[in-house]
Amino acid sequence: MSLVAIGGNSRNVGKTGLAVSLIEATREYRWTAVKITQFGHGVCSRNGRPCGCAVEDPQCPYEITAEDGLVPSTDTARMLRAGAEEVLWARVALGKLAMAAPALRDRLEGRSNVLIESNGIVAYWQPDVYLAVLQFDVSDCKASFRQLAGRADAFVLPRSARREPAWAGFDPGLVGSTPGFEVESPTFCTPPLVEFVKARLGGAGPGPNGEIGAATF
Repeated sequence: MSLVAIGGNSRNVGKTGLAVSLIEATREYRWTAVKITQFGHGVCSRNGRPCGCAVEDPQCPYEITAEDGLVPSTDTARMLRAGAEEVLWARVALGKLAMAAPALRDRLEGRSNVLIESNGIVAYWQPDVYLAVLQFDVSDCKASFRQLAGRADAFVLPRSARREPAWAGFDPGLVGSTPGFEVESPTFCTPPLVEFVKARLGGAGPGPNGEIGAATF
C-alpha cells in the first residue's frame, strides 16, 4: 500500500484544499482518503468550536466510520466529490491517536493507495510522501507539527503568505533545505507538486489494480 500524508502548521491552513485537489488530479490512483479529527475538552481540533465529533466511550476513545457524502459541506464529502473511491472519518480523542492507529491500519488492509489528512499519523507510520502546508501568516504552530516538520518531504507555501516563519521552536532552516511548492488558494495544488508526488510514489503510476509503493506501518 502507498501512503500520502497531508499536514500543516495549524488548522484552517489549506490541508483539506490540498487533499481534495490532489485526489482530483490523480484519480487514477483510486484513493482511499482518511480524515482524522481530534477532539477534547468539548471542542473539535478542526475549528476550535464545540461540535458533535466526540466519542463518549473512555475505553475506546475513537471511532472510524465510512462516509457517504450526504452532508455536502463536510471535508469528507469534498474528498468523495473529488474522486476518492472511499473516505473514512477517524474521530480520535486528543492524545489517543496511538490507540486508534492499529484499528485504522486494520480498516485500511487491502487498500492500494491511501491519502490521510493528518500530522499526527506521521509519528506512527512512515508515509511514502508527507506534504506540509505552511501558512506563516497564521500565528499558531502546533507542537505536534514542530516535532514532525523535519520529516516533511515537501512544504506547500501559499503565495499570499509571508515568507518568514516566526514560530517558537520551529527551525526556519527547514524551509530552505526542504523542497517547496508555491501554490494559490483555494486549491493549494500545482502540476509540479502533482508530478513530485507521483515521482515519490513510483513515477510510472499505479498498476492495473491500483497498486504502488509500500509505506511502513
